[in-house]
Amino acid sequence: MARKKAPSDPLATYNAKRDFDKTPEPAGAKGSSKGGNLFIVQKHDATRLHWDLRLEIDGVLKSWAVTKGPSLDPDIKRLAVRTEDHPMFYAEFEGTIPKGEYGGGTIMLWDRGSWAPIEGKSAKDMEKGHLHFTLDGERMRGEWLLIRLKQKPGEKRENWLLRKLNDEHAGTGDALVQRALTSVLTGRSMAEIGADKEGSFSLQNKKDDAFLQQMEKAADHNRGKVKRRKASPKTLPKFRKPQLATLVDDVPAGNGWMHEIKFDGYRAMVAVAGNEVRIYTRNGKDWTDKFLPLTRHLSALELPACLIDGEIVAHDADGNPDFSTLQKTLKRGHGAQGEGDKLAFHAFDLVELAGEDLSALSNIERKERLEALLSGAEPPIHVADHIIGAGEKLYRAMCVAGQEGIISKKIDAPYRSRRSKAWVKVKCTRRQEFVIIGWKASSARGRPFASLLLAQHEGDALVYKGNVGTGFSGEDLEMLAAKMKRLERKTAPAEVDTTSSRKVTWLTPKLVAEIAFSEFTADGNVRHGSFLGLRDDKKASAVKPEEPAKAPAPDTGIKISSRERVIFPDSGQTKGELADYYEKIGPIMLPFLASRPVSLVRCPQGRARKCFFQKHDSGSFGPHVHQIPIREKDGGTEDYLYIEDTPGILACVQMGSIEFHGWGSRSSDVEAPDKMVFDLDPDEDLDFAAVKSAATDLRDRLSDLGLVSFAMLSGGKGVHVVVPLTPGHDWDTHKDFARRFSEALSLAEPDRFTATMSKAKRKGKIFIDWLRNQRGSTAVLPYSARARSGAPVAAPVTWNELKTIDAANIYTIDDAQKLTSRASSKTLSGWGFANQALPGL
Repeated sequence: MARKKAPSDPLATYNAKRDFDKTPEPAGAKGSSKGGNLFIVQKHDATRLHWDLRLEIDGVLKSWAVTKGPSLDPDIKRLAVRTEDHPMFYAEFEGTIPKGEYGGGTIMLWDRGSWAPIEGKSAKDMEKGHLHFTLDGERMRGEWLLIRLKQKPGEKRENWLLRKLNDEHAGTGDALVQRALTSVLTGRSMAEIGADKEGSFSLQNKKDDAFLQQMEKAADHNRGKVKRRKASPKTLPKFRKPQLATLVDDVPAGNGWMHEIKFDGYRAMVAVAGNEVRIYTRNGKDWTDKFLPLTRHLSALELPACLIDGEIVAHDADGNPDFSTLQKTLKRGHGAQGEGDKLAFHAFDLVELAGEDLSALSNIERKERLEALLSGAEPPIHVADHIIGAGEKLYRAMCVAGQEGIISKKIDAPYRSRRSKAWVKVKCTRRQEFVIIGWKASSARGRPFASLLLAQHEGDALVYKGNVGTGFSGEDLEMLAAKMKRLERKTAPAEVDTTSSRKVTWLTPKLVAEIAFSEFTADGNVRHGSFLGLRDDKKASAVKPEEPAKAPAPDTGIKISSRERVIFPDSGQTKGELADYYEKIGPIMLPFLASRPVSLVRCPQGRARKCFFQKHDSGSFGPHVHQIPIREKDGGTEDYLYIEDTPGILACVQMGSIEFHGWGSRSSDVEAPDKMVFDLDPDEDLDFAAVKSAATDLRDRLSDLGLVSFAMLSGGKGVHVVVPLTPGHDWDTHKDFARRFSEALSLAEPDRFTATMSKAKRKGKIFIDWLRNQRGSTAVLPYSARARSGAPVAAPVTWNELKTIDAANIYTIDDAQKLTSRASSKTLSGWGFANQALPGL
């Protein structure tokens, strides 16, 4: 039974509105901050996105919900609806209130600082309906004014206006809310907070924690010395031509391909930077206004500057993507005004992110980064699902369901703004675009035409391709008749046989139609054609025949010699079996391996014989293994190894390599670390349960600092805690953070952890190996085999899975199919990728 509140309790309303068994919000109690004059602003994505302004007065936080957010422009007055008083513990609440609960949605701590009434004024002025005050926050500063509006008869809510006064902190427009997109507490975006399955983060409840005290000292130290390499650009990316798929008759086989549904809609290149969104067609037309409902959903995600490739579809009455429905929705203007729920955006590629051109990365890595970027997205914004291998099964399922077909993408291929065979499409029914060159009259009453004459460009000529007389709705007939009336001409724009040209009204070839048909006849005309809709996103001059090409076959080009040589003597696996493992696993390993300087563990005579590290290139690996000159400590340069594709992996295996260890940065910019790894190395007397517990604690400590981390079984006896990072800081900062984090943890729990490599000091403890986070150091890469007994591999796992695992070497090179299936499942979707910077940067 809820505790009865006295009428004078200012937090009675707050407590009555909430079920604290369901919401992570703190229960209400009066309190006080150190200075007694705290102010905060929380960005709150509830039923409607708004910003909650809270001022500490009389032991509680007086609160207003500010629609559209505060503006620095003195000419802009924002509606601020007075809400219930909040407890002081709420001042550092950030997280997600469950749907269905009061205020359900994501909350970010958007600003904080201190406030004070203007000289001669006081907080009691609130009772008179106005408050003139100054703010000294991280984002809001200077003089502000709150004025209560006169309440209308029957109006229950208390409406105020918030306005910035003209001073040195004033500005223009809405730049403040458009540019300030991350938490002042954790540095996370709304999407990252919403995707945090741990729920909420409140530093207040951890204020006595020794670990956080150490990290706060480290943060203070770093703020004065940190050297940021470059700020992440926040400008809207420019349009670039999309990659196009080649039509083929057969689905490519093998694990070197990922397969997606081919959506029946409009191709779109979507540029986003915070609240700013532009939607382009595949030819670069700005169609943002046509898709305003989608624009609003994308804007609400507050993404960093990015360019996303995808498809916009509309759903028919059965919930399936349908091109005709999309055409009708756009024609009626409903894409911009109403029925916006018909529209959906399916994202399938990420071309740019935070100023970084991702086109050189592999298809699979770009897809992983896309999934991490849109982890907080909800319908109608989707990330297109994919499967690795088994493309024929997906194709059959799509054809049975009446869908258009599938797109198959070579996993290790880069993004190219042209048509290529790295992307191929396999259609269930044939569909192509044709230019309308004329129409034939209908004898049916009320029907403006009987059929349309079609053509395609072949070289410099426009070639007749037959007629289409079905698939038109009443609206289609009326629309086409109006458009064609303006294009009528006396002569045929293409050569048409005498029979087909009788009683034809010729048209200037400007209209492009999409036509479904069963096949081309022997004389090149469409058979059983059906009109699907006009294509406003493509020029008539670009309409050419799509001739199916032969689907590319998987071809590594690498011959593995001595396949029968046993290289794992205790378990019997051979060099050939190791090569087969890497060929199968290559596609899911490349996102973590490709274009990253690597060191190899080579065991030419097997793991039982002499093994050695190799990081420099002697020129013996062949053309699939690449070199990059890197400056050494002595000022000279050496050529380091890096790999871009599966043949490169196999070339290393051919040369006796078993293990692959990678730098924490890319070969494209070796001075910009993008990954931090903490290797938990237990004393030999500790069991794996102690390692799991330690890894989970590291995850929680990193989460306290606003960092998402992932678990990986090392294939040995430990666990790696992997922290992906957005490049933007140097190696000194990277190493310093890793060291201070590890030392803080060992100081907080000296009986469990040590941050010192010394074996003598490791007795009964777990060594947090942070040394892998310095320039030139490496860590074993996901899915790498290990030169250990049983041929184990390093394997990504989820934090929930880790609870039930009893050893770090449960997967071996015999588990390639299982690991491949796991990698493409929802369970491990987005593993190892997150858009986040080091705290304080």
